[in-house]
Amino acid sequence: MARLFEFQSKKLLKQGGIPVPAGDVAATPEEARRIAERIGKPVVIKIQVWVTGRAGIGGIQFADTPEEAEAKARQLLGMKVKNFVVDRVLVEEKLAIKAEYFVGLVIDDAAKKPLLIFSPAGGTGIEEIARLHPEKIARQTIDVLKGFPEFEARNMLIRVGVEGTILPKLADLLTKLYKVAHSSDARSAEINPLVLTADDNIYAADCHLVVDDYAVYRHPDFGIEIAREFDRPPTELEKIAYRVEEKDYRGTFYFFQMVEQTAGSEKYIGFNGAGGGGSMMSMDAVLNRGFKLANYCDTSGNPPASKVYRAAKVILSQPGIRGYFASGSGVASQEQYHSARGLTKAFYEEKLDIPAVIRLGGNFEEKAIEILQTYLKDIPGVVEGYGRDDSPEFCARRLEELVAKNGGKRYEIRPFGETPVPHKAYVFETVTGRISFDHSKCPGCNTKGCVPACAPKILKLEDGKPVLAITPEEAKKGKCTECLACEIFCRFHEQDAIVILLPIPGLKEYRERILAAKAQT
Repeated sequence: MARLFEFQSKKLLKQGGIPVPAGDVAATPEEARRIAERIGKPVVIKIQVWVTGRAGIGGIQFADTPEEAEAKARQLLGMKVKNFVVDRVLVEEKLAIKAEYFVGLVIDDAAKKPLLIFSPAGGTGIEEIARLHPEKIARQTIDVLKGFPEFEARNMLIRVGVEGTILPKLADLLTKLYKVAHSSDARSAEINPLVLTADDNIYAADCHLVVDDYAVYRHPDFGIEIAREFDRPPTELEKIAYRVEEKDYRGTFYFFQMVEQTAGSEKYIGFNGAGGGGSMMSMDAVLNRGFKLANYCDTSGNPPASKVYRAAKVILSQPGIRGYFASGSGVASQEQYHSARGLTKAFYEEKLDIPAVIRLGGNFEEKAIEILQTYLKDIPGVVEGYGRDDSPEFCARRLEELVAKNGGKRYEIRPFGETPVPHKAYVFETVTGRISFDHSKCPGCNTKGCVPACAPKILKLEDGKPVLAITPEEAKKGKCTECLACEIFCRFHEQDAIVILLPIPGLKEYRERILAAKAQT
């Protein structure tokens, strides 16, 4: 899920006709002063972080003058809160609050409908109120086909004792909140507190929306960097990884970085799982062997080889890891040779010099293991492949033994190089990359094995040279599945005439910065 900050959520509420306090977001103390000057009233200054209980940690301050607002903002900006360093504050008018309410909307998985929750006892401690005083909580499921008419909102409010002139105002707000959540593809929306002021107006004093990660692409104006429900800002490497997943829905590539620095005596490894349950068991196995995870990565749902390749390149952009461990479900339904080819291309390009243990349980696991054993036997690091009958515990023990045999060597990242495309090469685009054939080398090829290696059968021979048997447009739309089979066959069995370029935006520059920083130390 993609979490929005308070200022982003309030912008959506305002667009949907829900009143919010006058204000704006500031990144510097001077900006905070200018916003306070525009408001012309006492203000409240709130840190913008994904944590609750901001008031209790001093993250909410009040100021009577613009000068005081600037001083308070200076105190808050740069403040460290859990995994955040505060880089923005919301400066808003201070409200004269007469009453507080709670409003929340979530997806009820059991009912398979949105569930709206309202309580006239808002503010902090709403969970405790729900437990001790359930009569103060109104719940209403919503039929998404019919919407949420105002009379249903009124009836919901009446059940918890709301009456008088505030009733139509709250009913109108509830219907608008549903529309905002629906149009924003929000999985949840919370206004706490929703306040009634001394002049009998209502405002969303605080608000947080969480957007469905599969719908983020429909809302580029939200400014969401990465559709993950983190409790901290995403790292640069996580952003790079997400760009791979963002526009390629063939299988899953989830990357979460545990640490950004792996220095010290700890045995950090790169972790590549496949499927939730199997990945959890595999994580336990390596942790029980004294390893620590530099990252968690999941490549499941039958991803193409190109996606597994990119995942491996991202994982291997973490300097200092001592090994690479890939293990997921022992009965995965995906064709494991895709993963094997993706790892083969990545490990070969990286000249991997740390041990890798790859457990590829599932369909065609024997072929997948054969690919690893055949094509990675001559790289500096040892790569071992295993199947469903080899337990995660056994594979973790093998990694421990190989790391020890390797002297605990740490991985050093390399510049992100790309093989240049030969002049006058035969080239066509794929869904996420580009394939080039150096036809000048083809006369020396004895087998023409790249054509039968292509399972989708999109290649043919023309004058003894491989070319597309389909149109370039069809290849780019997905008829080329990016299985990498033609390149791997040609590289290891024939003339090394095929180059598949699979760009990873931002990774080259990321590695360059790491290498430059290392050179200065």
